[in-house]
Amino acid sequence: MSETEQIEVRRLSPAEARAELDALAAVLADCVAGGASVGYMEPFSEPDARAVYEDYVRDAELGRRIILGAFVDGNLIGTAQLVLAVPPNQPHRADVARVLVHRSARRRGIAQRLMDQLEHEARTEGKTLLVLDAVTGGDAARLYERLGWNTVGVIPNYALYPDGQFCDTTVFWKKI
Repeated sequence: MSETEQIEVRRLSPAEARAELDALAAVLADCVAGGASVGYMEPFSEPDARAVYEDYVRDAELGRRIILGAFVDGNLIGTAQLVLAVPPNQPHRADVARVLVHRSARRRGIAQRLMDQLEHEARTEGKTLLVLDAVTGGDAARLYERLGWNTVGVIPNYALYPDGQFCDTTVFWKKI
């Protein structure tokens, strides 16, 4: 069996996500430590990341967010989210957020598997349009392009890397 075939990607119930808070926090903290522009600035600790995921789990408990987990040998090594809380005039849409893979587990197809599962979950929820954003020219943006996402455009200096440097952001959409 190949490494990719050993990866399990699934929707986490809110109770499962709560049980995996430490692992989810470890993935987020690792990504921020690695320089990922995912909304957080240095210094950013695992306790900081745990507090962030506690909020995400509360959203999941309220039906406003779906949290996925990617596991290898029972260990959570990646995660992604589908934000369902959208304005009333956009019930057909969801936002893809926090597609994260621990640096030690990258280049194994995990992010693609997370994206495939997100699309499945979105269809299950009756969504037909997904949107997301990514650092322009980064690994994630290249992945989304390979997966058939459409580029809206680039916003210069839209966000900051964790070290405070500006980065451009590309906005994407996909009909599913």
